[in-house]
Amino acid sequence: MFGWRGRLGVVVPSSNTTVEGEFGRVLPEGVSLHTARMPLESVTVDELDTMADDAVDCAERLSHADVDTVAYACTTGSLLHGPGFDAELEDALAEAAGVPAVATALSVKRALSTLDATRIAVVTPYTADLNDREESYLDDAGFEVVDLHGRGITANTDIGSLSPNDAYQQVRNTVLDPSTVDAVFVSCTNYRTFPAIEPLESDLGIPVVTSNQATLWDALGRVSVSADVPGTVGER
Repeated sequence: MFGWRGRLGVVVPSSNTTVEGEFGRVLPEGVSLHTARMPLESVTVDELDTMADDAVDCAERLSHADVDTVAYACTTGSLLHGPGFDAELEDALAEAAGVPAVATALSVKRALSTLDATRIAVVTPYTADLNDREESYLDDAGFEVVDLHGRGITANTDIGSLSPNDAYQQVRNTVLDPSTVDAVFVSCTNYRTFPAIEPLESDLGIPVVTSNQATLWDALGRVSVSADVPGTVGER
C-alpha cells in the first residue's frame, strides 16, 4: 500500500517539471505524492491569472484520491492578486478537497517568520513585472527586500531547465555581503534548488528558503509528518 502514512496532494502548473522530482526525493517512507495540473506554459501575469481559475477544480479532483493535505505549488500564482489572496486561495482549496491546504506564497512567509527573518535577499527566474509584484507582496507582509535579482525568463520549461548550480551562482552573485540580510529566498517551484540549499547555507552562514522547500515543509506540517527537508527551516 502506498501512502499508508499520508497522501500529499499537489496542484502544479502543467509545465512544471521540478516539483514532483524535488518532493519525491525527500518524502519520508510511507508518504505518497499525487498531483493535478493547471494549464500554464509561460510565467506571465495573464497566464498565471487564467491558471488560478483551475486550482479549485484540481483540489476537488485530488480529494478523489483521499489525500490528507493539498499544496498549491506555484509562488507567483499564489501572490498575484496581493494581500489576502493567498489566504483566500488556501481556504478555497481546503474547502474543495476537504483537507488542510497550503499555498506556496504563504508557506514562504511562514518559513521566513519561523526563522525570524525580516531583511531578505530574493532571487528569482522571473521578469521585472513579476519581480515587482513579489517584492510588493513581501513588503506588505513585513519583510524588507534588501536585494532582488531575476533572470527575465517567461517560458516555464526554460525555468525547469535551470540547474541547482544556476541557483547557487545566482544567489552568490546577488548576496555579496551576507551580513546585510537575515535569509535568502529563492523563488519559483520550477527552479531546482534542493541540492543547492545546504551548500549555500554553509557558504553564506544564513538560512536559505526556497519555494519547494517551504511548500513541502508547510504541507507536511499540516498533517504532523516530518521529513528531511533540506535547510535550516527543515530543522524547525
